[in-house]
Amino acid sequence: MEQDPALLERGVEQRVILATPITLIAVLRAVAYGWRQENLAAHAQEISDLGKELYKRIADMSGHFSDVGSKLGKAVESYNRAVGSLESRVLVSTRRFHELEATGTEREIDPALLVDITPRPLQAAGKVRVIDENRVDGTK
Repeated sequence: MEQDPALLERGVEQRVILATPITLIAVLRAVAYGWRQENLAAHAQEISDLGKELYKRIADMSGHFSDVGSKLGKAVESYNRAVGSLESRVLVSTRRFHELEATGTEREIDPALLVDITPRPLQAAGKVRVIDENRVDGTK
Protein backbone atom coordinates (compact mmCIF):
# COMPACT_ATOMS: atom_id res chain seq x y z
CA MET A 1 0.00 0.00 0.00
CA GLU A 2 2.92 2.33 0.70
CA GLN A 3 4.49 1.51 -2.68
CA ASP A 4 1.22 1.55 -4.71
CA PRO A 5 -1.72 3.56 -3.16
CA ALA A 6 -4.02 2.53 -6.05
CA LEU A 7 -3.55 -1.15 -5.24
CA LEU A 8 -6.63 -1.25 -2.99
CA GLU A 9 -8.86 0.29 -5.68
CA ARG A 10 -7.56 -2.06 -8.39
CA GLY A 11 -8.16 -5.00 -6.05
CA VAL A 12 -11.80 -3.95 -5.53
CA GLU A 13 -12.23 -3.63 -9.30
CA GLN A 14 -10.92 -7.20 -9.63
CA ARG A 15 -13.18 -8.34 -6.75
CA VAL A 16 -10.21 -8.90 -4.48
CA ILE A 17 -9.99 -7.44 -1.01
CA LEU A 18 -6.58 -6.95 0.50
CA ALA A 19 -6.69 -7.64 4.20
CA THR A 20 -4.50 -8.28 7.17
CA PRO A 21 -5.41 -11.19 9.46
CA ILE A 22 -7.24 -8.84 11.82
CA THR A 23 -9.27 -7.15 9.07
CA LEU A 24 -9.98 -10.57 7.53
CA ILE A 25 -11.49 -11.75 10.84
CA ALA A 26 -13.58 -8.56 11.05
CA VAL A 27 -14.81 -9.01 7.47
CA LEU A 28 -15.67 -12.69 8.09
CA ARG A 29 -17.57 -11.79 11.25
CA ALA A 30 -19.51 -9.13 9.33
CA VAL A 31 -20.36 -11.65 6.60
CA ALA A 32 -21.46 -14.23 9.21
CA TYR A 33 -23.63 -11.61 10.90
CA GLY A 34 -25.22 -10.75 7.54
CA TRP A 35 -25.96 -14.42 6.87
CA ARG A 36 -27.55 -14.79 10.30
CA GLN A 37 -29.70 -11.72 9.70
CA GLU A 38 -30.77 -13.05 6.31
CA ASN A 39 -31.61 -16.41 7.91
CA LEU A 40 -33.64 -14.66 10.62
CA ALA A 41 -35.50 -12.62 8.01
CA ALA A 42 -36.33 -15.77 6.06
CA HIS A 43 -37.62 -17.44 9.25
CA ALA A 44 -39.60 -14.35 10.18
CA GLN A 45 -41.29 -14.39 6.77
CA GLU A 46 -42.05 -18.09 7.10
CA ILE A 47 -43.48 -17.55 10.60
CA SER A 48 -45.58 -14.69 9.28
CA ASP A 49 -46.90 -16.85 6.43
CA LEU A 50 -47.65 -19.72 8.82
CA GLY A 51 -49.44 -17.32 11.18
CA LYS A 52 -51.63 -16.00 8.37
CA GLU A 53 -52.48 -19.54 7.26
CA LEU A 54 -53.26 -20.64 10.82
CA TYR A 55 -55.48 -17.60 11.35
CA LYS A 56 -57.39 -18.37 8.13
CA ARG A 57 -57.83 -22.01 9.14
CA ILE A 58 -59.10 -21.05 12.60
CA ALA A 59 -61.53 -18.59 11.03
CA ASP A 60 -62.76 -21.31 8.65
CA MET A 61 -63.13 -23.76 11.52
CA SER A 62 -65.00 -21.16 13.56
CA GLY A 63 -67.44 -20.82 10.69
CA HIS A 64 -67.90 -24.58 10.61
CA PHE A 65 -68.61 -24.65 14.36
CA SER A 66 -71.13 -21.85 13.99
CA ASP A 67 -72.82 -23.80 11.21
CA VAL A 68 -72.88 -27.00 13.31
CA GLY A 69 -74.29 -25.09 16.29
CA SER A 70 -77.01 -23.57 14.16
CA LYS A 71 -77.96 -26.95 12.72
CA LEU A 72 -77.92 -28.55 16.18
CA GLY A 73 -80.31 -25.84 17.35
CA LYS A 74 -82.60 -26.55 14.40
CA ALA A 75 -82.42 -30.29 15.14
CA VAL A 76 -83.46 -29.61 18.76
CA GLU A 77 -86.34 -27.43 17.55
CA SER A 78 -87.48 -30.16 15.14
CA TYR A 79 -87.23 -32.80 17.86
CA ASN A 80 -89.26 -30.70 20.28
CA ARG A 81 -91.93 -30.07 17.63
CA ALA A 82 -92.09 -33.83 16.97
CA VAL A 83 -92.40 -34.52 20.72
CA GLY A 84 -95.17 -31.94 20.98
CA SER A 85 -97.00 -33.54 18.08
CA LEU A 86 -96.53 -37.00 19.58
CA GLU A 87 -97.86 -35.82 22.95
CA SER A 88 -100.82 -33.84 21.65
CA ARG A 89 -101.87 -35.96 18.68
CA VAL A 90 -100.75 -39.58 19.17
CA LEU A 91 -100.29 -40.36 22.85
CA VAL A 92 -103.73 -38.96 23.68
CA SER A 93 -105.26 -41.79 21.65
CA THR A 94 -102.89 -44.44 22.99
CA ARG A 95 -103.72 -43.48 26.58
CA ARG A 96 -107.37 -44.05 25.78
CA PHE A 97 -106.51 -47.60 24.58
CA HIS A 98 -104.78 -48.18 27.91
CA GLU A 99 -107.77 -46.85 29.84
CA LEU A 100 -110.05 -49.27 27.96
CA GLU A 101 -107.60 -52.09 28.78
CA ALA A 102 -107.21 -52.82 25.09
CA THR A 103 -103.41 -52.88 25.07
CA GLY A 104 -102.84 -56.36 26.44
CA THR A 105 -100.26 -55.04 28.89
CA GLU A 106 -100.10 -53.07 32.09
CA ARG A 107 -97.14 -51.08 30.85
CA GLU A 108 -97.78 -47.47 29.96
CA ILE A 109 -95.98 -45.56 27.24
CA ASP A 110 -93.19 -43.44 28.66
CA PRO A 111 -93.58 -39.78 27.85
CA ALA A 112 -91.01 -38.28 25.48
CA LEU A 113 -88.96 -35.53 27.06
CA LEU A 114 -88.31 -32.16 25.53
CA VAL A 115 -84.74 -31.11 25.00
CA ASP A 116 -84.16 -27.70 26.52
CA ILE A 117 -80.43 -27.46 25.88
CA THR A 118 -79.34 -25.15 23.11
CA PRO A 119 -75.91 -25.07 21.53
CA ARG A 120 -73.59 -22.42 22.91
CA PRO A 121 -72.70 -19.85 20.25
CA LEU A 122 -69.07 -18.98 19.64
CA GLN A 123 -68.24 -15.70 21.34
CA ALA A 124 -66.04 -14.51 18.47
CA ALA A 125 -68.45 -15.65 15.76
CA GLY A 126 -69.05 -12.88 13.27
CA LYS A 127 -66.02 -10.93 14.44
CA VAL A 128 -63.53 -12.80 12.27
CA ARG A 129 -63.65 -12.12 8.56
CA VAL A 130 -61.01 -13.63 6.35
CA ILE A 131 -60.68 -12.73 2.72
CA ASP A 132 -59.01 -15.29 0.51
CA GLU A 133 -56.73 -13.29 -1.75
CA ASN A 134 -56.58 -16.24 -4.17
CA ARG A 135 -60.29 -15.97 -5.08
CA VAL A 136 -60.96 -13.92 -8.20
CA ASP A 137 -64.59 -13.15 -7.41
CA GLY A 138 -63.81 -11.83 -3.92
CA THR A 139 -66.06 -14.34 -2.10
CA LYS A 140 -64.93 -16.51 0.77
